[in-house]
Amino acid sequence: MARSATGPAVDEGRLAAVVRSRWGLPGARVLPLGGGMNSRTWVVEVTAVCGRVGRWVAKQVTPDQHDPFVRGLRAAALVDGAGVRTGPPRPTEGGADHADLPGGPLALLRWVDGAPLEVDDDDAPALMGSTLGAAHRVLRGEGDASAAGFPPWPDLLGEHLDVEPWVRPAVTGALGAYRALLADDGDTGPLEVGLLHADPAPDAFLRPAVPGGGTCGLIDWSSAEHGPLLYDVASAVMYVGGLERGRSLVEAYAAATAPGSDAALLLPRVEVLLQLRQAVQAAYFARRLAVDDRTGIDGPEGNLEGLHHARDYFADLA
Repeated sequence: MARSATGPAVDEGRLAAVVRSRWGLPGARVLPLGGGMNSRTWVVEVTAVCGRVGRWVAKQVTPDQHDPFVRGLRAAALVDGAGVRTGPPRPTEGGADHADLPGGPLALLRWVDGAPLEVDDDDAPALMGSTLGAAHRVLRGEGDASAAGFPPWPDLLGEHLDVEPWVRPAVTGALGAYRALLADDGDTGPLEVGLLHADPAPDAFLRPAVPGGGTCGLIDWSSAEHGPLLYDVASAVMYVGGLERGRSLVEAYAAATAPGSDAALLLPRVEVLLQLRQAVQAAYFARRLAVDDRTGIDGPEGNLEGLHHARDYFADLA
């Protein structure tokens, strides 16, 4: 989960000038690509003398998202180096992985070809699980990860949790269940920690453009956090519809990270972290509703829909 804030907008003309000066790409053509709830993105194209077109994604987040954005750039570079296509950053002329602008940090990311997974694709859960597993093999133990210091988001506290009467009890209960999990290592030892993607939705996973043309891609690393790796797994399970359909996702993840391990041992932990992920979802949309943050959506009904997805999950737990 990431928080958004307003900052000076960058239009295509100004962005092209920034790309030319900071990345040394003369003749850069910039086109709007759209963005999610916490970022703005553009397509950057440069035509070489030979006629070949180079393509990147320029991505900017607001100043308050600087740290997770920079963590995500590092994570993307590490995972891409291990063979999973992530769209790592192109260095600036000065060798930095991003440029700090008044409107927030900006990075130029390698274009990743492919079609986003659809949540209803039969093979989507397993493909998501195996791709996350490949990423986590590189990211486990990376940085100053701490299960006890997770989750880091202040949205899990505050008056916005009273936007509907069920929200605060649900968030409090999920946090309590997570802390109880930390106190009980069970049969599999402490939770493995590392650098997380933090929001691996199906559309962040890209099939190769050509069948057999490489690995599944995993993009959109701009909300990266340190914490328990199974939080990513629980997030992916949430997006595919829950543990029943997500079982194949957990099995594929276990096979990718620890071949021969018993995926069933992970399921109780994933269930607790799924509850935490749904609490994060509820708190995130509650805050957006409280401040009428419509970044990435057309109206408040989009925030209400996100909140009520979490409400339905907690209602089923009761």
